[in-house]
Amino acid sequence: MALKLNVITGSTRPGRVGPKVAKWVADAAADHGLFEVVTVDLHDFALPLLDEAAHPRMQKYEHDHTKRWSATIAAADAFVFVTPEYDYFPPASLVNAVQVLSVEWGYKPAGVVSYGGISGGLRSSEALRSLLGVVNMHAIPQTVPVPMVAQFMGEDGTFAPNEPMTQGLAGMLDELHKWAGPLHTLRNPG
Repeated sequence: MALKLNVITGSTRPGRVGPKVAKWVADAAADHGLFEVVTVDLHDFALPLLDEAAHPRMQKYEHDHTKRWSATIAAADAFVFVTPEYDYFPPASLVNAVQVLSVEWGYKPAGVVSYGGISGGLRSSEALRSLLGVVNMHAIPQTVPVPMVAQFMGEDGTFAPNEPMTQGLAGMLDELHKWAGPLHTLRNPG
């Protein structure tokens, strides 16, 4: 059984480059060969701000968008979050998407690919990793920052990473796989 990796595009802002960076991550993960890779774009879910009456821990979802989001996350064994940095923080769309659920995130490893200006989104990455720990995920320390993301965008609109980014992502995928198997067994002890 192949472990399933969700590559989640965290920005929903018009004009975003997140889907282009996420495509690179998903393609590299597929080439890496250790996971079944699924791309997940938050824009496609249109999650309102915390609109469920019951606490997410109860999993008593009333809305179809939450049920669909829950099924997508529950089916995954590991995650790579692709996030920009907005005001030193991950976008509200991504924070909301994490907080809409609870149980579905538990005992799963996550990595972060961040992008932005000179810091490469590292402040956003650290804030996100802290949030992921609170919902019982294992946020691995290996992150991949993309500083000055515009310089890596080709004229055709594709993202072209440099060698350190490519090596960093390969290392992150290796580490995610090391954690995903044992955590899958922990979630499914039978």
